Amino acid sequence: MDLDKIVSELKSERDRIDRAISALADGAGAIGLTRGTVAGVANRGKGISAAGRRRLSEAMKARWAAGKFKSAVPAPASAGAKRRRMSPAARKLIAVAMKKRWAEKKSAGAKAS
Repeated sequence: MDLDKIVSELKSERDRIDRAISALADGAGAIGLTRGTVAGVANRGKGISAAGRRRLSEAMKARWAAGKFKSAVPAPASAGAKRRRMSPAARKLIAVAMKKRWAEKKSAGAKAS
């Protein structure tokens, strides 16, 4: 390749880039890109009106109230499954077994001392 041709292509590329940079710099000043703007669009204030905040507040209060009453009744573990409860007889058997286990552990501790 010819070295002069490469140099002339690079210079023309540099000129093209310089023109693009100056156009962008001039355009940015005209649009007024400053802090608080995004892509030339100015911020629009707080983002939500007082009436909108009030509507959202009322909607959230209604959701929370509905949720309170739903959470008072425990939901089953899975859909369609009944909650299994321990019968009083089974509870008594477990209590007796635990008392026996703790008595054995306590007596084993007394023997070791």
